[in-house]
Amino acid sequence: MRVNIRRLAAAAVGLVLALGVATAPTAQAESNGGVRVMPLGDSITDGFNVPGGYRINLWQRMATGGYTVDFVGSGFNGPSSLGDHDHEGHSGWRIDQLDANIVAWLGSSAPRTVLLHIGTNDMNQNYDIANAPARLSALIDKIRANVPNVELFVAQITPETDPTLEARVRAYNATIPGIVAQKGPQTHLVDMHSAITTADLADGVHPTAGGYDKMAARWFSALQSVPGSLQPTLPPVGTAVSLVNPQSNRCMDVSGVSTAEGAQIHLWDCHGGTNQRWTRTASGEVRVYGNRCLDVNGNGTANGTKIQIWTCNNSAAQHFTFNANGSIVGQGSGKCLDVASSGTVNGTLIQLYECNNSGAQRWSAR
Repeated sequence: MRVNIRRLAAAAVGLVLALGVATAPTAQAESNGGVRVMPLGDSITDGFNVPGGYRINLWQRMATGGYTVDFVGSGFNGPSSLGDHDHEGHSGWRIDQLDANIVAWLGSSAPRTVLLHIGTNDMNQNYDIANAPARLSALIDKIRANVPNVELFVAQITPETDPTLEARVRAYNATIPGIVAQKGPQTHLVDMHSAITTADLADGVHPTAGGYDKMAARWFSALQSVPGSLQPTLPPVGTAVSLVNPQSNRCMDVSGVSTAEGAQIHLWDCHGGTNQRWTRTASGEVRVYGNRCLDVNGNGTANGTKIQIWTCNNSAAQHFTFNANGSIVGQGSGKCLDVASSGTVNGTLIQLYECNNSGAQRWSAR
């Protein structure tokens, strides 16, 4: 499979002229339009001791494997060998602290897949340990309620050198399989405890670079066992969904909530309104308002042809193929629905364009 990892908005490195030293990378969201994966947890996700942590080797494994993946989150760190620095790892945080912020994070990042490794600080802070499993269960429920289609991977946390802390870790980990088993087929258990040993710890808690690499291998194996976790969510037949461009995290929208024939399709902030609710039919139509269809103007085939709505008429201009990579292809032209100039702002036009496997041509159901 061909690798299509584009590193957009790379970490900016400034030069302080008076001192002649480089500044730290500027925190900013990066996106290549790939499947949105949220690394979620504490300092082990952030990468204490090794900035970027397991995310470095995990990104490299996914790139080598030909997966186009967009790490998402409000955090940002790691070396240049990490192609996407975004994450949701918070040093020192417990389960309850993630829980207090998770709804906002999910709303802004809209992940397809979440990698959750949390509980180490609950154990180390001796914070109401008896109820830690219940807190984890409630956090999982909140994630599932806010992003029902997410593929959620829940890790049994890594070992610790101190025998008292390790006893707490083992007791907590023993409860996690039962919790995960109750959360449905899109919640998956990952045994991260056995992925590393205490010899892989730099300070008794946080992994060394080699330990983080072993974590990455375990995450990658888990992701590969659930193929949908690294693919956009395709719209099911017969169910109204929003169609989101992951590169911009904005939705396919009928301009002005118009129902008129010829109304332009563009990008807009996702709001779940009727002009953003698209229903895929068994014949390949994409309907909105019930009786209007996504339509290629004049059944054109030229790059830049307008994408609009029109009264459904079963013509070739209104039949589309949804591919596993997230592209939507017009059956009359063999070309893709494309965000003009790879734009990300409200009002950017959707057009027909030669398929090129870019982030401008990826769509995911929400």
